[in-house]
Amino acid sequence: MTRHSFTALLGVLLFAASLTGQAANDTIRSNLFADADEVRQAAIEAEAALLAPRSFERAGKSYQSAEKNLARGQKVDRIRRDLDSAVVEYRKSITSAELAKVTFANMIKGRNDALAAQAPLMATELWNSAEREFRNAAIELEVGDLRSARKREASAETDYRDAELQAIKVSMLSETRRLLKEADDKSAGRYAPTTLRTAQALLIRAEKELEENRYDADLPRSLARQARYEALHAIYLAAYLRAARDSDLSYEDLVLEWERPIHEIAAAADLAAELDQGYAKPTAQIIEYIENLRIERHSLQQDLLEKDQRIESMQQEISVLDQNLGGAREERMALAQQLASQERVREQVKQVESMFSRPEALVFRDGNDIYIRLVGLNFEVGRAEIAPENYPLLSKVQDALRVFPEASMVVEGHTDSHGSDQTNLSLSQQRAMAVRGYLMNSMALNPQLITAVGYGESQPVANNETPEGRRRNRRIDIRIQPSADIH
Repeated sequence: MTRHSFTALLGVLLFAASLTGQAANDTIRSNLFADADEVRQAAIEAEAALLAPRSFERAGKSYQSAEKNLARGQKVDRIRRDLDSAVVEYRKSITSAELAKVTFANMIKGRNDALAAQAPLMATELWNSAEREFRNAAIELEVGDLRSARKREASAETDYRDAELQAIKVSMLSETRRLLKEADDKSAGRYAPTTLRTAQALLIRAEKELEENRYDADLPRSLARQARYEALHAIYLAAYLRAARDSDLSYEDLVLEWERPIHEIAAAADLAAELDQGYAKPTAQIIEYIENLRIERHSLQQDLLEKDQRIESMQQEISVLDQNLGGAREERMALAQQLASQERVREQVKQVESMFSRPEALVFRDGNDIYIRLVGLNFEVGRAEIAPENYPLLSKVQDALRVFPEASMVVEGHTDSHGSDQTNLSLSQQRAMAVRGYLMNSMALNPQLITAVGYGESQPVANNETPEGRRRNRRIDIRIQPSADIH
């Protein structure tokens, strides 16, 4: 064997030995660290690094010591002592973290809101101050000093809210101010003064809401978005109208140009836009067309769901009949009764739907439940009293409920996203209770068959960023649950 060959062989043998040694070390580590790794992962998932930093850091030091001793080839007993200490501290950190989640609920919510507003980037100093107070509060709680922990929590929550406020101002309002200056530079005050004033007023309102309602940023955030949009709108209008002036376009030319999209949209709906009396009539026709499509789509989805359920039911019946031919007649009769019940419900829904005009209510099915969405039922802002002008609509609701004798009903209250979560939840509950009370007094309903629940802003059906969407989200739904014999 040549010297070169021997050297190569020796290298291969040493490499193989190293692989064997590494595999052995991996096996040893896996066995020794199994319990510690499991509880360490549980502590990470419990966010113990944030909520119980003292115990979590102690555990980490013991864990790292065990890793170093393993790498140095120290005795197993020494490694085990480090790991046992790590396990104890990790378990303490998990217990402390769970307590902190309950104790510091408001502070944690403030932190999450500040994070959502990008406070670490937009309000770094306040964010860092809040983080320090959060850590100190968590440590105070770990050592059992609840009084000091509460003081630290209050300080941290204030800093988080201030950081959120500053971040929103920087991220949302600064760009709008820049756009307003750009609009002013581009003569929006001359060509689009109304739109420019609207943008300015919205910006002022957004700033005011941020200062006065610091614990609920939904409204100021919406106002800031609207202000930004109107500023951009003013810039566009100024450029468009200045170009129209330079091109010597007449008022008639401008109106005819802006009528063209209405014709195109109407044509797509197979409608003829007649603008001899203005745009109100074709606009109403297009809106009605879209609403009809939405209802038709929902109806088709419901029909498809029913057909799928019917097919599944038939397949189950066929399977049972194959297994038990002796009960074929009874099974077929039960299936026929089920299909007849479903058809009866469809007819009842059509009957109820015909009772309301489009501006009054929408009637649709969701599974076995029937919904009457009272789009025409209006409340004063922040109030839950039923106004007399709503009585005729609620009279029709009574007639509709009589179509489903013995059915149970749920009056559901909903709001848009403006206002605090708790205020909206309370207001939606009060409005639902008001409608329930009115129906009970008018119809002498069994109180066990009609309930009321408020969902606040949690179940929107439209975009809360537009006035129309918020109007649709402010609603009362009556959910009818027919008795079991018609399912």
